[in-house]
Amino acid sequence: MKRTGMIALIMCLLSGMTAYGEETTPYSVDTPVQEVMSDPAFEGYGRLLFPVNDGYWSGDTLGELRLTWYSNVDPNETVEIVNTLHERASRGETVFYDLYTDEEKAEDPAKEATGLFFFKGTPGEKFAVCNAGGGFAYVGAMHDSFPHALELSKRGYNAFALIYRPGAQTACEDLARAIHFIFEHAEELEVNTDGYSLWGGSAGARMAAWLGSYGTAAFGEGEYPRPAAVIMQYTGHTDYTEDDPATFACVGERDGIANWRTMQRRLEAMSTLGIPTEFHHYPGLSHGFGLGTGTVAEGWIEQAIAFWEENAGA
Repeated sequence: MKRTGMIALIMCLLSGMTAYGEETTPYSVDTPVQEVMSDPAFEGYGRLLFPVNDGYWSGDTLGELRLTWYSNVDPNETVEIVNTLHERASRGETVFYDLYTDEEKAEDPAKEATGLFFFKGTPGEKFAVCNAGGGFAYVGAMHDSFPHALELSKRGYNAFALIYRPGAQTACEDLARAIHFIFEHAEELEVNTDGYSLWGGSAGARMAAWLGSYGTAAFGEGEYPRPAAVIMQYTGHTDYTEDDPATFACVGERDGIANWRTMQRRLEAMSTLGIPTEFHHYPGLSHGFGLGTGTVAEGWIEQAIAFWEENAGA
């Protein structure tokens, strides 16, 4: 290689690009969390990748990041999520959408910390909204909704991860607004609104269940179709109606927050009403296992997707 070519290659690599113009991954397990938050690629919404209330997370780097109430954390998964979003944002794709207008935010400043992260799949495919838990005290998206949304997008689905205002009522209002937003911008987003699903873990599972039971109008928005399926993880939610959508649920048997028998009884009662259900409980698992990578629950998301597809045309 000529000297000029070698210099060009070195400069290219130093600038974070390969010789073919493809961007290298900017983050690793050693990347400081604050560096990701302030990355210009995320245009000011990088702070919403992590809990706004910093009392519920710890760790200086992506590899050290831990969220309250979550187990089986996979640092490589965290790195893949932020690198995927960075790559898409750097290509000019919109990966974050505001839910509220400037006027609405001025009236309620808490709405500043809301929005939808978009993990785009195949244009024209169905969509899912993933809702993280956090005890209605914070939003644990990095461990409890981003991984799910990324995996769904890899399979072609258009997946959204909601960042909501903590609090049962406000969280459901934000989820109703998210559904409104997606339906009203379906053409722009290139999503199919038929047979969509709502996903959630812990507090996020309650949100998905409540919207499935009562609909968007109950939480301040217009009336939009109910989801074809609700996918729930580790929550002691017991409320249901005879009009509930098909419901899939899974939980660990050593969950000290959500008793697996409570979840089982709810689904059994729903089944007696003719509502399609599927339930799984896993020995040895505690609360907040997310995708369950490397655990006895690994692969549950494929079962959940199959359940969704079975009921999407119902």
